[in-house]
Amino acid sequence: MSFEKLKITKQFLNAIQDSGFTEPTPIQNKAIPPISAGQDVIGIAQTGTGKTAAFALPILQKIKYAQGKSPRALVLVPTKELVMQVHGVFESLSTYTDLRCIALYGGVGPKSQLEALAEGSDLLVSTPGRFMDLYLRNGLDQKKIKTLVLDEADKMMDMGFMPQLRNILEIIPNKRQNLLFSATFPERVERLSEEFLLWPTRIEVSPQATPVSTVTQMKTSVPNLKTKLNMIRHLLVDLYPEDRALVFVRTKEQAESISKFLERTIAGGVRGIHSNKAQNTRLHAMSLFREGLIRVLVSTDVSSRGIDVPETKLVINCTVPRNSSDYVHRIGRTGRAFREGVAHTLYDPSEESYLIAVESYLPSKNVITEVPIPDCVVVEETPKYEAKDMARDIDTQKRRADPTFQGAFHEKKHKRNASKSRQQRSARRRK
Repeated sequence: MSFEKLKITKQFLNAIQDSGFTEPTPIQNKAIPPISAGQDVIGIAQTGTGKTAAFALPILQKIKYAQGKSPRALVLVPTKELVMQVHGVFESLSTYTDLRCIALYGGVGPKSQLEALAEGSDLLVSTPGRFMDLYLRNGLDQKKIKTLVLDEADKMMDMGFMPQLRNILEIIPNKRQNLLFSATFPERVERLSEEFLLWPTRIEVSPQATPVSTVTQMKTSVPNLKTKLNMIRHLLVDLYPEDRALVFVRTKEQAESISKFLERTIAGGVRGIHSNKAQNTRLHAMSLFREGLIRVLVSTDVSSRGIDVPETKLVINCTVPRNSSDYVHRIGRTGRAFREGVAHTLYDPSEESYLIAVESYLPSKNVITEVPIPDCVVVEETPKYEAKDMARDIDTQKRRADPTFQGAFHEKKHKRNASKSRQQRSARRRK
């Protein structure tokens, strides 16, 4: 089906053509007609398959042109980076109209956003927290909102946005169209959808949590962090020397240290981003990566959702995510728009159980191929402190699975105490 057959009007067809798209993706084919008809919709599709345009096009056609000062549509997303991403799509698609789309997010003062709202808007893309902040400042009129979109709702629940979401649902009009889009749709999100969706049309282009087929998934067992760094260098320098890459880590400290290591060892430019970085610093790093001015971005999961850089060839999971759905979103940063991509996961002994959970979470057809450490990669000796940290992590995981499990450290302590008791008894006998 073509965009013309989806009854997309001329000004939006021109914008679509400018963006380089020739035909709609499966999620766009299936979602645009019911959204245009005013139905509530749950959209589940793989990352990088055009979900944003699937709801943006019918919303823009619905509001048509600038009118009054109050917004008529609201899109809620979990992070500032995703606000900028989704706002960019709306701006691009509305190039040939006078529609006013405003991005609202925290990390900056509210003054400029309040001024923009006072001048008038037709559509808002916002984080839940900033929307409520500006509402409580009497900075926006929510009474004319007729369409609500929750994008990446599962992530919003993980980040603790539920109280704010419920507050927003209380203050916006009850008579509205509700849309919910994501790549993963666990049971708790389904329960959320039941709170505000009325007889929704469920569109499932692929089973939830399915990575795109153009991404080749691989995994390599490594003994420690230093060997992981050697392996990352091998991937970036020897195998993919010209390609853009995202390196995902679990903590802010890892993002800092690994980005500094890569800055010293590879060419092409490296930046690290995490939640402790200033808002402008994160946006600037993302902009450099998107424009190809840097080759590698090292990030925590703050960037695993909604970042659309189609030129990203490689995703490296330096650490296995604790939440299996985050794996799907991480590797969804490559293989976008049906391009070829590679996702390589490096795991140490303490992360084996997390990787097993990821593999059981994925549909059975998605296989992560085991790849050994190449001979050219130096395997470092594991420092004692790192071995102890991994042993503690393994103990913690086993204890969660079995509360009666005492752990390796408990066993060692028991042996030390038993040995100490024998020595004390022997000393008493000698006396």
